[in-house]
Amino acid sequence: MPSKEIKIQGARAHNLQNIDVSIPKNKFVVLTGLSGSGKSSLAFDTVYAEGQRRYVESLSAYARQFLGQMDKPDVDAIEGLSPAISIDQKTTSNNPRSTVGTVTEIYDYLRLLFARVGHPTCPKHGIEISSQTVQQMVDRILEYPDRTKMQILAPVVSGRKGQHVETIEKLKREGYVRIRVDQEMREVTDDIQLEKNKKHSIEVVVDRIVVKEGISGRLSDSIETALGLGDGKIIVDVIGDEELMFSENHACPICGFSVGDLEPRLFSFNSPFGACPSCDGLGTKLEVDLEFVIPDWNKTLKKHAIAAWEPISSQYYPQLLKSVCDHYGINMNTPVKDLPKNEMDIILYGSGKEKIRFRYKNEFGKLRDNDIYFEGVLNNIGRRYRETSSDFTREHLSKYMANKPCPTCNGHRLKEEALAVLVNGKHISEVTDYAINGAKEFFEHLELSEKEETIAQMILKEINDRLNFLANVGLNYLTLSRSAGTLSGGEAQRIRLATQIGSALTGVLYVLDEPSIGLHQRDNNRLINTLKQMRDLDNTLIVVEHDEETMLAADHLIDIGPGAGEHGGNVVASDTPENVKENKTSLTGQYLAGDKYIPLPIKRRKQNKRNQIKVVGAEENNLKNIDASFPLGLLTVVTGVSGSGKSSLVNEILYKTLAKDLNRAKVKPGKHKRINGLNNLEKVIDIDQSPIGRTPRSNPATYTGVFDNIRDVFAQTNEAKIRGYKKGRFSFNVKGGRCEACHGDGIIKIEMHFLPDVYVPCEVCNGKRYNRDTLEVKYKGKSIADVLDMTIEESLTFFENIPKIKRKLQTVYDVGLGYIKLGQPATTLSGGEAQRVKLASELHRRSNGKTFYILDEPTTGLHTDDINRLMNVLQRLVENGETVLIIEHNLDVIKLADHIIDIGPEGGDGGGEIVATGTPEEVADQEESHTGHYLKPILERERKRMEQDMEQREKIGSK
Repeated sequence: MPSKEIKIQGARAHNLQNIDVSIPKNKFVVLTGLSGSGKSSLAFDTVYAEGQRRYVESLSAYARQFLGQMDKPDVDAIEGLSPAISIDQKTTSNNPRSTVGTVTEIYDYLRLLFARVGHPTCPKHGIEISSQTVQQMVDRILEYPDRTKMQILAPVVSGRKGQHVETIEKLKREGYVRIRVDQEMREVTDDIQLEKNKKHSIEVVVDRIVVKEGISGRLSDSIETALGLGDGKIIVDVIGDEELMFSENHACPICGFSVGDLEPRLFSFNSPFGACPSCDGLGTKLEVDLEFVIPDWNKTLKKHAIAAWEPISSQYYPQLLKSVCDHYGINMNTPVKDLPKNEMDIILYGSGKEKIRFRYKNEFGKLRDNDIYFEGVLNNIGRRYRETSSDFTREHLSKYMANKPCPTCNGHRLKEEALAVLVNGKHISEVTDYAINGAKEFFEHLELSEKEETIAQMILKEINDRLNFLANVGLNYLTLSRSAGTLSGGEAQRIRLATQIGSALTGVLYVLDEPSIGLHQRDNNRLINTLKQMRDLDNTLIVVEHDEETMLAADHLIDIGPGAGEHGGNVVASDTPENVKENKTSLTGQYLAGDKYIPLPIKRRKQNKRNQIKVVGAEENNLKNIDASFPLGLLTVVTGVSGSGKSSLVNEILYKTLAKDLNRAKVKPGKHKRINGLNNLEKVIDIDQSPIGRTPRSNPATYTGVFDNIRDVFAQTNEAKIRGYKKGRFSFNVKGGRCEACHGDGIIKIEMHFLPDVYVPCEVCNGKRYNRDTLEVKYKGKSIADVLDMTIEESLTFFENIPKIKRKLQTVYDVGLGYIKLGQPATTLSGGEAQRVKLASELHRRSNGKTFYILDEPTTGLHTDDINRLMNVLQRLVENGETVLIIEHNLDVIKLADHIIDIGPEGGDGGGEIVATGTPEEVADQEESHTGHYLKPILERERKRMEQDMEQREKIGSK
């Protein structure tokens, strides 16, 4: 009898406290708990890791060397495991060739569809390209009414330069009488003089016929003769009507454009058979960008308006520019915006064939004087980038370049022949540019012949199934051509989820990491229904999640805690959601039951209409020329359904413009007219979820800057002074104090041939990173390695008498990261943890009220209790006069905002407009706002709770 549950005994991965837990099989199970409580340790590092390890171990040693085998998790026993598939939030692919279409395999079926039912069409003349037999040509001609006069012409010269004397002589020798030269009828015996350097066309008249009964045989002979002369092409000049063109080759009868055999590889931008030769199928080319070369058009040439030619180690380019200006009389003291276009064209694009006198001093101070052709600033940067072998030069020049759509394929990635094949008048790239909804509509209204329908039936079923799966997980706004690297973690996860539904596997254990991330409340039900659909195929779903709706929809809820880090790692509750609600020891249960909640602010901060940043004419991606105002000194939340245009407005336009103008960042903002009110700010800080470092050497202590202060403390100890140790002695990044056996890493990587790489603690320092002498220096009985091994919470007590250190550690603790270790490698922090470390490092800076903070979905990976703590920290920033802008779907965050900007009403083409603005109460009253619809009951519920709490306090007070 197969086991009905997965039994885990003695799980100790990371902070798990040797726990035993049973997970029901073929059920939808949600794992929840505070951030850092041990959810992922149980779901991914224990259950999934063991399932994957057992599967890989069953393979041969040869196969195992190609598969990354996972280490055996720290657990006594796991029974009842099924084959495991992990669907996490890692980006699907950073390969620029990977798109939504390729990841979901829809593009593979599209290639097959176009190869089998596509119609090749000449891009110049719009004529459908088809190879025709002589019989088909005869049948077409005989469709004309009796007595129709026509002549059969064979094109012997098509648009070629020359006098073509030999061709005409040859036709004369072969007995032909009439030819058409450049659309004019001539006798071959005429004195025909053609201009040598002009293009000419010559067609020979093979036969002149009148359509009547019995002409078929003669017509066939004449057509065959003409095809032989015209290299497979003929022209039928119908007197008094349009000319007909036929080809027995698969080519355009006018220009000879040919597509060749239609194969699926012709439509692949990853194959040399289909990829655009100019951009190699990437759709973009790295080209010099004028906006980066001249970032400030108010500057003069003398004051280095051309940023790329600012002197670094040499005066060569400034001297070259001066020589050009002297030669053409260009005023170097005039702002470049006021220079005439012809003068700017010379500077940017060069002097053409005119030489200029270039006078310059070389590095030895010797005067040189040469006549040179000036190539222009833009051409110079492009040429040097292509030709240089220096990494430094290439990196320096790349700052002035940007990826632009390939001019050859217009960003479509494919060669001309592939884009000439149409289905329903669209080429394959136009179809992939549709959003999922648009693509569904295109295939629903596809007009095919009976034969084509039979061929395409199975292909269309696969395409439509996959499009429906993507729509069902809330991704209808994505285009199939969207690069996989631009997807958020939640979008990438839901794409993989849709792919798994398509595979229709049964008996599988799926482990998912917060699939609701980036999903508006409106689309939550569709996702939950998808998860239930997977469960109904007899699969087990273990979902790490904090979303209330998802938790309540689960068959079984497991709450890990009660706290985070060393205070977590225990099973607090494991039951149905209804029973967990009744469990008073479960923090999650208390929030689900409403015993605990995030209270509304007593009053909203007022908006000052004159103190705001205003984006005018935003048109990036799907934004529909909108104006958006962001009040300063308030907590603003930008929300809206997935794909509505939030990131386009905030990240692409607002942040990039602020970063460019305030932080001097070399970024290119999205399309908009202007932004007003920038003079009210000094800097912008984007607190995203990218790692705080890409190596184990980076950690919370180094990132927040507290490690500098800690090293100062150790350098001030008596022992350090006696030994002459300075601050640098306590760094594991430089020689001196670190362990040289592991170069301060604390671990050594051992490469295994058939098995995964093994990391072992350094035998010399036992993983402590420092040499023995350094570790002998103690502060309050602890070495520098001991301090790095402390949690934030422990170190806060340890350094309580040193205000500078305590202040920095307190901010990390306040954002809910008391459980992480000071020296914890950055690579082991989740995206949400990395984001909060960044936030903490900003919190301990002195406030000046002129900083604009932007956070994109900061609630990722956070329990409701963590969100409460995070929002208190952000409110503290606003209280200090700073401006905080959050992109968010979480209603607990939205309800706390001073100001909301709701974008929509739908995603993709159906979005891009501002649906509602104002306080949460004002947005809740807007009927067209999806956010308002879900926000209204939340606000009403919280008001009632607050009133009840007030009554309760008054009763207690009166007693």
